Amino acid sequence: MKTEIVDVSPTRKEIKVEIPAEDISAEYDRVSDQYAQHASVPGFRKGHAPRSVVRTRFKKEIRADVLQKLVPEAITQAITESGLQVIGDPDVHLDNEGLDTSGKEPVTLHAHVEVMPEIKLGEYKGLEAVRRVRPVTDEIIEHMIEDLREASASLQPVEDRGAQTGDTVTVDFQGRYLNPPEDEDINAEDVDVVLGGDGVLQEFTDNLSGLRPDEAKTFTITYPEDFNAKGLAGKTIEYTATVKAVSRKELPEVDDEWVKSLGEGEIDGVEKLRARVRENLTDHAQHESERSVRDELIGKLIEAHQFEVPPTLVEYQTNQLLQSTVRDMIQRGMDPRNPDINWDALRELMRVRAEEDLRGSLLLERIADEENLEATDEEVEAEINSIAEASRQSVEQVRAALTKQGGERSIADRLRNRKALDFLFENAKIRDEEWREEELEVEATPEANAEATDTESSAAIATASTASAEGAGDAAQPVEEQG
Repeated sequence: MKTEIVDVSPTRKEIKVEIPAEDISAEYDRVSDQYAQHASVPGFRKGHAPRSVVRTRFKKEIRADVLQKLVPEAITQAITESGLQVIGDPDVHLDNEGLDTSGKEPVTLHAHVEVMPEIKLGEYKGLEAVRRVRPVTDEIIEHMIEDLREASASLQPVEDRGAQTGDTVTVDFQGRYLNPPEDEDINAEDVDVVLGGDGVLQEFTDNLSGLRPDEAKTFTITYPEDFNAKGLAGKTIEYTATVKAVSRKELPEVDDEWVKSLGEGEIDGVEKLRARVRENLTDHAQHESERSVRDELIGKLIEAHQFEVPPTLVEYQTNQLLQSTVRDMIQRGMDPRNPDINWDALRELMRVRAEEDLRGSLLLERIADEENLEATDEEVEAEINSIAEASRQSVEQVRAALTKQGGERSIADRLRNRKALDFLFENAKIRDEEWREEELEVEATPEANAEATDTESSAAIATASTASAEGAGDAAQPVEEQG
């Protein structure tokens, strides 16, 4: 069998194969004889029809069986002999109709395949990065204490006066579109409006102030053109608001009794609470700093090693990221079918991220090969136990899930990449600098867009919602151990 490999690109190859005529003839004879033994041919006893008659009567069937046997074998043999790391199934095309001559001529074919790129490592030791550690100030600690205090606040009913700024008013809204008119009215129950609160439109504060439970008021609101709920932006609506309850938030005093009420055992006083907050924030700052350094090192590694990533892998990883986004949206109570979400733009963003993630992962694998970094059986076992504990599953459940995802080999590969990243970190030139607050460019995520434009959200009626900073949750749990 003759084979030729043509380089189309670093991740695309064309395999040209010629199957010898004698192989075609032998297989053609074998398949013809099988048909002769089992086929019923008029004028002949079963199994006694001449080969030539059988070939004429079952020409298409025999040809198909010969191809089905020889072509996959030829492609598999060519891939094996070439040493290519093929991704996915080959795209095979016949170049001639040699089988029509019963094996008197060779059959030529070609297959297009995707392969893993050959990565030539440049400099990866001694990469430079800057380490900055966020300082833990008394002001930040007091802010965290205040957050805990806010979380412990209770709403007490107000019965001796009308609603005023700072109160939480629970309202049933009935709304009628005046401009432009809409077919469907608005009906929203149990909407909590904090009068004068962040993002609450001043018109709602003005019209709901002074009202008591069971009182109602009708008023008109014209929403700004840039209002974040697009279903309301620029529209004029007449509301009838019926107050169901008026409540006032009461904050606990910052004292030892309040700290004990948090139920954290050995933390039984304000000073111990502050010490734990400082400790956890310090740990968080260190982890954040190291994560930033590692991200910078990976970024510089990728920048210095540009190569083509197989499109099939990029497409798969992009789909994984999109599925993860959808799951996250559903968990947050958002509807992924929201027409205001630009999924085409999101897919393109995810595709870019997927390509960079894959490039970084492939580079770490290559470094692990170069430095002979391997995960031991003990390390794999420890990682499985860690996953089981974090996910609150049994070790057996985790193993069963891993079996569907490539088995324990996937854990070993992950640990190898982690070791390679550790190697980069340990061999990097890290320069310590003072912390500086940098302007963060906020990207509009699909979750944020969905939250801002969901006209089914009753909170959007009265509130111009603002984006919250994700990721600060770890530091805001000062009385819990940080992982």
